[in-house]
Amino acid sequence: MLRVLGYLTGCFLLCGLIAVGGVIWVFWTYGQGLPDYTQLEDYAPPITTRVHAGDGSLLAEYAVQRRVFVPISAIPKMVRNAFLAAEDQNFYSHPGVDPMGVARAIVTNIRNLGKGRRPEGASTITQQVAQNFLLTKDVSIKRKIREAIISFRIERAFTKDQILELYLNEIYLGFGAYGVASASLNYFNKPLSELAPDEAAFLAALPKGPNNYNPITKQAAAVARRNYVLGRMAEDGVISVEYAGSLSERPIRVSREISTAITEAPYFAEEVRRELVGHVGEDGLYKNGLSVRTTLDPRLQVIARASLRAGLVAYDRRHGWRGPLTRLDAGTPWQESLAKIAVPPGGGDWSLATVIAVTPEQAEIGFVDASTGVISLAQLKWARKWLKGGNRGPQIKSAGQVLEIGHVVFVSRKTEDLGSKPYPGATHRLEQVPAINGAIIAIDPHTGRVLAMTGGLDFALSEFNRATQASRQPGSAFKPIVYLAGLDNGFTPSTRILDAPFVIDQGAGQGKWKPANYTKKFYGPSPMRLGIEKSRNLMTVRLAQTIGMESVAVQAERLGVVDNLPRHLSMSLGAGETTLMRLTAAYAMIVNGGKKITPTLIDRIQDRTGATVFRHDMRECLDCQQGGWFGQDPPQLPDIREKVIEPGTAYQMVSMLQGVIQRGTGRRIAELKLPLGGKTGTTNKSIDTWFVGFSPDLAVGVFVGFDEPRSLGKRETGSSVPAPIFKEFMRHALDGQSVVPFRVPSEIALMRVNPATGFAALPGERASILEAFKPGTAPPTAEVGRRLPTIGGNVPLDAENSVRRPRRGIY
Repeated sequence: MLRVLGYLTGCFLLCGLIAVGGVIWVFWTYGQGLPDYTQLEDYAPPITTRVHAGDGSLLAEYAVQRRVFVPISAIPKMVRNAFLAAEDQNFYSHPGVDPMGVARAIVTNIRNLGKGRRPEGASTITQQVAQNFLLTKDVSIKRKIREAIISFRIERAFTKDQILELYLNEIYLGFGAYGVASASLNYFNKPLSELAPDEAAFLAALPKGPNNYNPITKQAAAVARRNYVLGRMAEDGVISVEYAGSLSERPIRVSREISTAITEAPYFAEEVRRELVGHVGEDGLYKNGLSVRTTLDPRLQVIARASLRAGLVAYDRRHGWRGPLTRLDAGTPWQESLAKIAVPPGGGDWSLATVIAVTPEQAEIGFVDASTGVISLAQLKWARKWLKGGNRGPQIKSAGQVLEIGHVVFVSRKTEDLGSKPYPGATHRLEQVPAINGAIIAIDPHTGRVLAMTGGLDFALSEFNRATQASRQPGSAFKPIVYLAGLDNGFTPSTRILDAPFVIDQGAGQGKWKPANYTKKFYGPSPMRLGIEKSRNLMTVRLAQTIGMESVAVQAERLGVVDNLPRHLSMSLGAGETTLMRLTAAYAMIVNGGKKITPTLIDRIQDRTGATVFRHDMRECLDCQQGGWFGQDPPQLPDIREKVIEPGTAYQMVSMLQGVIQRGTGRRIAELKLPLGGKTGTTNKSIDTWFVGFSPDLAVGVFVGFDEPRSLGKRETGSSVPAPIFKEFMRHALDGQSVVPFRVPSEIALMRVNPATGFAALPGERASILEAFKPGTAPPTAEVGRRLPTIGGNVPLDAENSVRRPRRGIY
C-alpha cells in the first residue's frame, strides 16, 4: 500500500514538475519580444483639439479620434460599475486573467466545435488593455497567451484604478466616440455625471460591437444588450432587481443635438487651423488635445458675414439675371423631381423652389415640402437679362420674361413692407448666387486681434480666403501711405500740390506714362488734403516724385503693406499687390497713433495639461497675480509696441481720412454720423475695389472683385461696391456703443482753414474746417499766402512772426 501511495505521489510530483516546466516553457517561449508594457505609464491618447471664439463658444474641433480624457476619479461610480458588470465582474480580485472565465470559455468553445462559430474569449479588462494598447486583434492561441503574459505584468506595474482608467478612456464605442466621456456626449448629449443607470448600461453594452448595437438602426438588439447589462448590474448589487426591471422597459433615446454654443466662422477657423499646424505640426493639432482661445468676436462675425453677403448680392442684382439653376423634366411630378436636386452651395439660408405657374403679374413657386408661394412682378424687376460687357437686357414688364414653368431657382422670404401695404405671407424674392466675391476683416487697432473675418461669399462654394490669401492691387487705398511719407517730409494737409497733366518718359521702347484722375479733369493747385479726399491721382504722383519713391517704399514696408515695393512711380497709385489683412493692419497702425501691431487670430494655446504653450500678448504683468481686488488701482501694463509713425503724423492722416467720409469719395458713409475715417480704392478698369477704414477703436477692410480678374463694370468703384459693405458693418458693429472721438496728440494744434485753399480761414468764414498741424507748421492767411513762394521747398523765416514755414507747394 505504501508502495502504491509512493508511486502515486511520485506521479503527481512528476506531473506537477512537468506542468510547472510547461508553464515556464510557455512563459519563456511566448514572453520573448513582447511590447514594453511600461510605456503605458506615459499614456497620452489622441485627444480632440478644441478651438474657441473669444467668448468661449466652440469654433472648431480637430481630431483623428474624438476623445475626451477623463481621470478615473471623475468617472461616476455608476458608470464604472456598469462596465465592470458587463465586461469583468471579478476585475478587482483576479491577477489579470480570470480562471473561471477561461474555464467557461473553454467549455463553450468545445461545444461549438464544428459549428463554424467564432471562438469565444474570456478577456478581462486588463487583457483588453493589453490587446488595445500593445497587441493585434487577431484570434489565435498564441496571441491569447501573449495577452495573458502581458496582463500579469501590467497588474504588477499598475493599480486596478489605473488600468480601469486606461480602458475607459481608450475603448471605441461607436458614433465616432473614443472613451466613455466622448460617447456620453455623442449618444446622449450629457456629461458622464448626468447619465441615468440605463444610459450607463447602454454604453457598457457597446464594447462587444458598437455597430451591432446601433440604437438608431438596431434598436431591438441595442435594448436587449442594454437589458442584459442591467441584469448583471442587479446581480452585482449595483441596482435593485426591481429598478433594473423598470429601467429595461425604457427605449434608448439618442440625443445628438449639440447644446454647446457654436460660432460659424469657417474662413476664420481654417486660417486658425493653418496657423496651428505652423505652431505645433499636424500631429500636435490632431492628437494633442490643445485648447485654443482665438480673437474672434461672434457678434462682429455675424455682422461681417451678413454685411458682405448683402453687399455682394446687391452688386450682382445691379448687373442682371444669369438664368435659373436648372430646369425640371416636364413629364415628372415637380415635387418628386425637386426632391432629387442637390442644393447648390452659395445659397446660404435661401430656399430651393421650382416655378409651377406663370402669369404676367407673378410666378407661382413650389417647395420640396409641397408648400407653394409666389414671386410678384415687383420682385422680378431687377432680373433684366445679363449681357456681356456689363450691359443688361430690356426692362421687365412681365414675369414670363424672367421665369418659365420648370425653372429651379433660389428664393428668399419677402417680409418688409412696400409703402403702407405689407407683402402677403407667401410672397418671395427671386435670388441669385453672386458671381463676384470678396472679403471683410475687422481688427482691434490697439492689439492686432482679428475680431471678425469672412474670406468669401460661402466657404462651401470656395475655401479660398480672399482676406489673407488673395494678393491684389489696392489702387487708391494705397494713397495714404504716400501722403504719410509726405507728412513726414515736412508737408502739411494744407500744402498745395499742382493737379495738372503729368507725363514721364519710361525709357527706350516703353512709351510715355500719362496718369490721369478718375474724372479725366485737372484742378490746378489744391491742398494736399483734397488729394486724399477726392482721390486725385495726379497730385499723388507729383507728391511721390517730389519726396522720392524710396520714402514711399520705406513707409509701405515699415507698415507691412508689402515686403519689397518696387521703386517705380506707378506704385504710388497702388499698383503693387497686397492682401486685405495687411492693408487693414496698416490703417490700424494709423488710427492707433503710429504703434506697430501684428494681426493675430490666436490669443492663447494650452496643451492637454492646461499649460500655456503660446500667447500672443507676451507682456509680463507681475502685479496681476493678486489674491483679490481690495480697491487698489488696476495694474498698468507696459506699452512695448514699436513706433512706426510719429503720433502727430498719424493723427494728421486720421483727420484727412475722416475728410474722405465727410466730403470725399466715401461721403455716402457720412450719414452714420459717427467718427469714421477711411479710403476707397479702385484699380484700372475697376478690376479690384476696396474700402479700408476705421473708428477710433476698430479697423475694417473690405475687398470686392472677381476671382478671375475682370472689370466690375462701368461706374463701379470702391465707393459703390465695398463702401456700402463697410457702412453696413459699422452701422451694426457700433450700434449701442459709446461714441468716442479720435484721440488728438498733445503736440497737434487744430486751426480753422479754408478746405479749398488750405489757407487760414477768415473770421466768419462758413466753409472752414479744423485742420491738424504740428508745431510751427500752421498756414498763413490768404493774403500772406499769395506773397509766399510757389516752388516746393522750405520757406525762409517769415518776417512777420519769425516762424519757419513748412513746404508750401509742389508745382
